[in-house]
Amino acid sequence: MSEPTTNVPPIVLIHGLWMTARSWNPWVEYYRAKGHDVVVPTYPGFEIEVEALREKPEVIAEASVPATVDHLSEVVESLDRPPIIIGHSFGGTLTQILVNRGLGAAAVVIDSAPPEGVRVNPPSQIKSLFPFLSKPATRHRAVGFTKEQFHYVFANTRSREESDAAYDRFHIPAPGNWVWAYGLIANWKPGHQETWIDYDLDDRAPLLFIMGGKDHLMPPSVNRSNAKKYRNSEATTETYEFPDRPHFTCGLPGWEQVADHALEWAMSHARTRQA
Repeated sequence: MSEPTTNVPPIVLIHGLWMTARSWNPWVEYYRAKGHDVVVPTYPGFEIEVEALREKPEVIAEASVPATVDHLSEVVESLDRPPIIIGHSFGGTLTQILVNRGLGAAAVVIDSAPPEGVRVNPPSQIKSLFPFLSKPATRHRAVGFTKEQFHYVFANTRSREESDAAYDRFHIPAPGNWVWAYGLIANWKPGHQETWIDYDLDDRAPLLFIMGGKDHLMPPSVNRSNAKKYRNSEATTETYEFPDRPHFTCGLPGWEQVADHALEWAMSHARTRQA
């Protein structure tokens, strides 16, 4: 691969569940205007557009976390320098796994779903996931929110009209087995799961947790508990809260403030090599 022509690190943006790479579109142009190469990988099989994915739920239902992590690792490792990795929601879980593999110059997780072992389940999170976890049959299907549910889970600080517009543009079903395996239940199972990471690892990229104070799906208590798991690591781990942001902070008005804080922190903490 050719030598890089600038000292500006590339940025990898990783989406979460019920979304696709489309959810990062505003951030892509924003960061490119600042001189960064931006890569927005998606999960294997999710490369088609939102509308097409809605018509092919079997692609979603058959997705696996190990294959997704391996694919994302290949994307990061193919770059000419360690990137800044930014993940939203379950993309935050995937980002933490990538960091645990020694990847990235710095990482930011936004409203992150937790890896294994974070045993904090606030009431709003239980309410958000109840439509799926109350129906065992959803384990084997692609599962989506209704517009009403999406408003509560993703866009509760905005009007229903704004929420419905976001739903129409961005929402897809999620793999039901992921919701079951990595939702409220998995973190109480014994043994290492597919989202297990070594929280005590010292030689890893600096990691920032950005939280939305009004997030119903992954409230600040979940992210703070997740960040606290890293307390024995010598690597940098920090948290920052935007008190009035909901879960879908990446695509609702004011996202620029979140994007700026994430980038400024990452640039000031980035290491120059991958482990």
